[in-house]
Amino acid sequence: MESALINVLIFWMLTTPHEFAHAWVATKLGDDTPTLEGRVTLNPLAHVDWLGTVLLPLVMSLSGAGFIGWGKPVNTNPRKLQWGLNGMALVAMAGPASNVIFAVVLLAAAAHSESMSPLLGNAARLSLYLAIFNMIPVPPLDGSKLLLAARVPFVVYNELARFGFLLILIAMSATSLGLWMSNLSWNTTRAIYGWFT
Repeated sequence: MESALINVLIFWMLTTPHEFAHAWVATKLGDDTPTLEGRVTLNPLAHVDWLGTVLLPLVMSLSGAGFIGWGKPVNTNPRKLQWGLNGMALVAMAGPASNVIFAVVLLAAAAHSESMSPLLGNAARLSLYLAIFNMIPVPPLDGSKLLLAARVPFVVYNELARFGFLLILIAMSATSLGLWMSNLSWNTTRAIYGWFT
């Protein structure tokens, strides 16, 4: 139970800068929607989805059935964003980018704190995994916004969105995608840690 709670707290900690990054970049591109909805903050309570950030990750951690979760999505208005759909893609990429930056910070701290190194290293690995996972170009993941920036027809995007969650589950359970992402995040964690040791 203790390990599962730690996993959930780490995940919540990682979703906060991820969602904040979406909100911050959106405001910089002219969309005041995240500001009006109180999302341009590092307060974890502003970004929590109690089902996706807490309950589901806790249940999956306790059952040992893998790990799936999400933060509270940041709403944006493409009509207000500078560069339109291209701006939306930049907003989307800000989330995974924040996970990479946060992982580097965590690993720098891990290299200078022997007692906290295992915990910080695990958090960094999960942060990198989330960055990689979110780049899958299937709605509702961040990578899907690249399809819009590439001008994939909305009808195609909407059809993908209808079955997006199912497609992600199939890809994770019936292919080696999950293993590949896990190995990539682990190897990247070790490489970045090596910068500081």
